[in-house]
Amino acid sequence: MRPVAPSPLLHKRSMMLSGHRTSVALEPEFWGALERMAHARGVGLTILIARIDTTRDPMRTLASALRVAALLEWMPALPAAGGQGGEEQLG
Repeated sequence: MRPVAPSPLLHKRSMMLSGHRTSVALEPEFWGALERMAHARGVGLTILIARIDTTRDPMRTLASALRVAALLEWMPALPAAGGQGGEEQLG
């Protein structure tokens, strides 16, 4: 089976986690949110990612755990939906 090429919408970054090299591909918006999270905590991006990696559910991929962490961090800052459910706010 041929490996799937990452989407051109994803940006791939490589780093050392737990003593080994790993790569993660995320949308630029998620990288930006994670960078702001790291800055707010006074740590580097790799340290933030390592913390998320060590606490994630082993059934969840690192990319998924990073997206969820960013979503949980920034969701409270989003404007209120005006009492409507999220489904009505989408497209």
